[in-house]
Amino acid sequence: MFEKKDKSCIFSGELVGVNVGLACFDGIIAILAFTQVFHLLIGSTNTGYFIYFVLTLIAVWRRWLCWSYSCGFVAMAFPGILFFATFLLLLSFWVDLCHQADDEEEEDDEQGFLEALLQNSLNRPRSSIADNRGICYPLRLIHVGNRQKIVILVTVLVFLFMMTFAVLIWIGMEDNPIDSSTVARVYVDLFAAAILFLGGALACYGLLLCRKMRNVRSERASSEIWKVAGLAIVSVICFTSSAFVALFTDIPVLYNWHELQIDGVCTSLLLILYYFIGSSVPSAFVLWVMRELPPMSTANIQGESTTVTFITDSSAEIHHPRSWTTAASS
Repeated sequence: MFEKKDKSCIFSGELVGVNVGLACFDGIIAILAFTQVFHLLIGSTNTGYFIYFVLTLIAVWRRWLCWSYSCGFVAMAFPGILFFATFLLLLSFWVDLCHQADDEEEEDDEQGFLEALLQNSLNRPRSSIADNRGICYPLRLIHVGNRQKIVILVTVLVFLFMMTFAVLIWIGMEDNPIDSSTVARVYVDLFAAAILFLGGALACYGLLLCRKMRNVRSERASSEIWKVAGLAIVSVICFTSSAFVALFTDIPVLYNWHELQIDGVCTSLLLILYYFIGSSVPSAFVLWVMRELPPMSTANIQGESTTVTFITDSSAEIHHPRSWTTAASS
């Protein structure tokens, strides 16, 4: 698909159209994300991809040599790190729910934590913020658990790892033994392996969470199960497809346009598979699952004036009042 060519290489009409389409779609997702609560990571990810696609077209048109090395690499990799952090954060909350449910079951043989969590979150009025957050995404701005701190640490380490590779790519621009394209390929392959691992973890914990939720007696429990199962399935399919494209093609390093001859149709299809299926579809699915979230201004007003009572089962309150209240508020 790629062959050496002189520095006058430009994108074909198909490839320009795909880049414009991907930029527009990511821009729409970013706008929708920033109008909702707790979508900062999704909005930032798609904003980053929007900027990357736009700058790629400008770089090809203006023949930016720097873009074919470190600048293009950073612009390509940074949104991917935000995307990885988004779903890693989701995984951390699913792990919290599964393991906390196990702890409660050891203390009480009744249905315990998970049933109270669903009952309290699903039976509250739809106007309450806690109900709108949903069981799939128990996010809060104030409380940060131990697993969420690990996610932050991992994200920072991945970012530093990426910047180290960017420096090596920059050094490789000079006359020295470092091959910039090889360094970029190593990073892309390692990141693809991490995405595959994340997709597998989401599938495992999504299945475990669905099995626990099946024991909950609630009219809306089945819909919540399908949200978790749907997101797990979408994540596995999309992450696997994008990881395979990254591992077996040069699509992620397409910013290195000045040394490549590009097959317009084939490359366009792979771009759609890698960016649209691999990133935009999961982001859009998250927005769809959380479509009932109120706008930020509304949420802030309600958050200042609304008091919500979470405990409806008096026996549950006797056994574990603090943990149940915390989980239900999540």
